[in-house]
Amino acid sequence: MSSERFGLPSSSATLVVALLFGALLLARCGNAPPPVAAPSVASAAPRPTPTPPSEPAAPEPSAAPVASAEPPPEPKRAVTVALIGDSLTDEKNGSGLYVPYLRKKCPKSTFDNFGKGGDMVNQMHRRFLRDVYPAGGAPAKPYTHLVVFGGVNDLYSDLTAGRTPAKVETDLSAMYEIAKKHGAKVVAITVAPWGGFKKYFNESRSRTTHELNDWIRAQPDAGAVDYVVDAYALLSCGDPEKLCPDYQHAIHDGLHFGKGGHEKLGQALYEQVFSSCL
Repeated sequence: MSSERFGLPSSSATLVVALLFGALLLARCGNAPPPVAAPSVASAAPRPTPTPPSEPAAPEPSAAPVASAEPPPEPKRAVTVALIGDSLTDEKNGSGLYVPYLRKKCPKSTFDNFGKGGDMVNQMHRRFLRDVYPAGGAPAKPYTHLVVFGGVNDLYSDLTAGRTPAKVETDLSAMYEIAKKHGAKVVAITVAPWGGFKKYFNESRSRTTHELNDWIRAQPDAGAVDYVVDAYALLSCGDPEKLCPDYQHAIHDGLHFGKGGHEKLGQALYEQVFSSCL
């Protein structure tokens, strides 16, 4: 259709068309949705998980305490020893050989032997008060040690003399106490195995032997003695109630032990008690 038909010059018509086209473009641009902004790197990144506070480090274990040095050995010195017992201590009957063993190991020391064959502990106690610590007072010599080895004669005299472990313990305690009162170290020896003494040993006397020996072994903890030498354990082998065959006396009565047993007992006394003697 010609623009001239509407009475407009061609140049005017062209201008009108251009204006209309521009208005249409502006209208489209004004209605267009705003551009979406790209997410920022900071907002897109996930938030870091907070780190919990660290617990304080456990303290290093302290170093183990250094073991204290062994106490210095006792100085060498001569000792003066009183020994009281029965036939196992009495040297007059060919027994008691552990005593000369100690004399040989301690040649400058003194070992006074008050053992007497057949004695029960109550009889030892009476001689102790007569010959060793008269009437419980000061001894004839300043004894450094008292060795007490007895009880077996009491154990098989339970019916004939009414001896019980309690009575034996009373007499032993009295001697221990007096010796310690006067400054002597007390050495207690348990009853040696005597189960081979078949004429007198029985189940009841086995029990009383264990009862008495258990009491003797407990005396260091009670503060009553300074040393215990366990002849019962020392002189048995195999059957704990009988003397080891190597230690039997020549008479083989099951109660008295021979030279080997006495040396074994003497060695134990030396090592446990008299190793620093002269």
